[in-house]
Amino acid sequence: MIEILNLTKRYKSLKAIDNLTINVKEGEIFGLLGPNGAGKTTTIRILSTLTLPTSGRVLINGYDIINDPVRAKNSIGVVHQTLNVDPDLTGYNNLLIHGMLFGMKRSKIKLRIKKLANIMGLEERLNDYVSSYSGGMKRKLTIVRALLHKPQLLIMDEPTVGLDVLTRRKIWDLIKSLNKQGVTIFMTTHHIEEVEYLSHRVAIINRGKLIEVGRPYDLKQKFGKKSCRSSNDE
Repeated sequence: MIEILNLTKRYKSLKAIDNLTINVKEGEIFGLLGPNGAGKTTTIRILSTLTLPTSGRVLINGYDIINDPVRAKNSIGVVHQTLNVDPDLTGYNNLLIHGMLFGMKRSKIKLRIKKLANIMGLEERLNDYVSSYSGGMKRKLTIVRALLHKPQLLIMDEPTVGLDVLTRRKIWDLIKSLNKQGVTIFMTTHHIEEVEYLSHRVAIINRGKLIEVGRPYDLKQKFGKKSCRSSNDE
């Protein structure tokens, strides 16, 4: 589902990603683990076509993100770390605009919004302005938005950052449920317990370089139980 081949991203003298190669299988939950500044968010921005790589190649569902960005983007839904929803619109209108941008018919958008909002517990707040939402509700709205067009791949950058324990566990359960339905998940985190609970495989990166790839249990045995968490994301 994802092929990252010798990916490098430079910002002047800073090498944010350094010759990174990762393959993510279809139907997998794959975690990208690393401390603050490791290059996780830069990787997400490149995968979601928001940032161009300096060199290397990235294929999403077989489509090159540079040569065929529209088809690549149609295969993915993205949940960014920042809560990038319009506070001056209702939750419903945020979702409606997203669906229209993906060429969905209004009738299908309405049905899809109703189904996903019920799953996420947002059905009673869809007609409220997003400015009145809590942080957890905004996070749920971004997940509904990412899933609206039925992507084959869901890319999530720190999906539970800043959330309370109960909301975090609900999102974990949702991620597992989506994966059972056939959605491939690629997620970044700096919490070992998150990838341990969710991921089939995990890649550890630091300063843009790949350190190790493997199953969470195997990596935990190799590197120990100390978390790579940091107080802030990169």
